[in-house]
Amino acid sequence: MAKNILLSISYDGTDFCGWQRQDEQRSVQGELETALEKLFGQKINLQGSGRTDSGVHAKAQAANFLCPVDSIPDQNIPKALNNFLPRDVRVNEARAVGQDFSARFSATSRVYRYFILPKQIPCAASSRYVWPIKHQPNIQNLNEMAAVLRGELDCKTFAGAGDASLSTKRYIDKAFFFEEEDSFGQKKIVFEIEANAFLYRMVRSLTGTFIDFDKNKKGAADFKKALMSCDRSKAGPTAMPDGLFLWQVKFDGVRRHV
Repeated sequence: MAKNILLSISYDGTDFCGWQRQDEQRSVQGELETALEKLFGQKINLQGSGRTDSGVHAKAQAANFLCPVDSIPDQNIPKALNNFLPRDVRVNEARAVGQDFSARFSATSRVYRYFILPKQIPCAASSRYVWPIKHQPNIQNLNEMAAVLRGELDCKTFAGAGDASLSTKRYIDKAFFFEEEDSFGQKKIVFEIEANAFLYRMVRSLTGTFIDFDKNKKGAADFKKALMSCDRSKAGPTAMPDGLFLWQVKFDGVRRHV
């Protein structure tokens, strides 16, 4: 019986149309499936834990596939696959999982981080991975707004146009802002959010709304009103994709509806 292998994957999403395979466009899934075919000599379908949009990055995307051979030890699969992959995609880990495991359906939550750079010119080495803004946000105000996002909520206000989800309700475990200094000495503001799943462009919409509301002296009451309206026009602009990372996929929590 073929082994079910779970991969942890990082990528720079700048030059991709997104995670999902698309005809005549460069995708992360497409690059990985091409590498898998070269390694194992046959076409292999890779199932990701979820899609990331064009320009969005990942520190630890999760995906699984059925391995047709058992001659390669699990721990050697990353090195073998990376030999066939471009530099903007890396397989970081590989391990065998149960036959009924699915990176998509077994996931209990996803964690995203969005990186914001206030009042600074981005360092060239990190300019692909931050959203530079012209004002200095109030962290306390941002966190008061983010605290509204707890539990099961209808997040329709923050769904991008074209979202095809059957339900716009999502269960949010946490959402908060913090500051950190990167290796280039630049102080960033980081937005972290964990939920069972996300609507199309939801994290970027939330980030843009938080920053816009703070700039315009709006607070938690205004944010809650926008959330409860289920009206996209009440939210702020959608933040650019550059600063967004799929940070972690968890499989050990409570499985909730999608």
